[in-house]
Amino acid sequence: MIKAAIIGATGYAGEELIKILLNHPEIEICNLVAKIERSTPISSIFPWLENRLDLECNSQIDVEAISKNSDVIFLALPHRVSMDIAPSFLSAGMKVIDFSADYRLKDLNEYQKWYGVAHKSKEFVKNSVYGLCELNRENIKKAQLIANPGCYPTGAILTCAPFLKEGIVEPDIIIDAKSGASGAGRTAAVSLLYSEVNENFKAYKVCNHQHSPEITQELEIQAKEKVHISFVPHFLPISRGILSTIYMSLKKNVSVFEAVDVLKKFYQDEPFIRVRPADVFPEIKDVRNSNFCDIGIKIDQKRLIAVAVIDNLVKGAAGQAVQNCNIMFGLDETMGLMS
Repeated sequence: MIKAAIIGATGYAGEELIKILLNHPEIEICNLVAKIERSTPISSIFPWLENRLDLECNSQIDVEAISKNSDVIFLALPHRVSMDIAPSFLSAGMKVIDFSADYRLKDLNEYQKWYGVAHKSKEFVKNSVYGLCELNRENIKKAQLIANPGCYPTGAILTCAPFLKEGIVEPDIIIDAKSGASGAGRTAAVSLLYSEVNENFKAYKVCNHQHSPEITQELEIQAKEKVHISFVPHFLPISRGILSTIYMSLKKNVSVFEAVDVLKKFYQDEPFIRVRPADVFPEIKDVRNSNFCDIGIKIDQKRLIAVAVIDNLVKGAAGQAVQNCNIMFGLDETMGLMS
């Protein structure tokens, strides 16, 4: 059995990771840590774990003790926090899968610009692997440190990458994305209060969201040229799920059937990418509680319109992390993720 430690176990992504790993036949949860006042049984925090997971959730990180009985460390921590924690585990030779943005951006000036602080462990950024499994599988197999992708970038990059790589669309893309409330994390904020969210719908951080450079970085790798994106995120009054409507200008005259074939060919061996028939679009409910990314497309004269949906806590966080872990340890990539 692969022994796993989860640091940040009480956040939404951490809790989702526990749910997935409890049903994983080859991974055992051995250590839990969270920012809590004092160590306490995890079932006292999440009563649904009573008689399912008999583990103490620790309030402090003991790197030596955790490293002795763990094979992989999942850091389900906020941005700017992981870079304080990851180096100790990496120096101890542990495999680390980080949920934050701390090791996603290769340009550290961009990191400082978007996250407001200088990076504290620059030496590990160079060798981190961006963990979008469908695009970076071979590098993930050899990685010690995985930068688990952000939730918004996952659907956007997976949708745009095939068309950019094949030179079918212009490198100037509009991404109109909507996320459920859990995307903001389990934090106390006025904007997340029920009375603020219920029966409301709003755009936020318009063309100024911290996921923008991440999307741009990865799309430029696929396009092999500069890419400009206009990224407009919205806040949906639902618990989970992301729907992204993406607008791409065509370089070539292609039919919607040809465009669908491009996607199907590109992802023909990918278990978690589902391409809809021409002019058929997915909905958030189609992927809720799953690790799937569903994509539908339509051609409107010279414009390709795509709709992509994911569950932000699964394919956008915990599920993708487990998919990465499976690849790192040579397991069937779908293990623990199809139930």
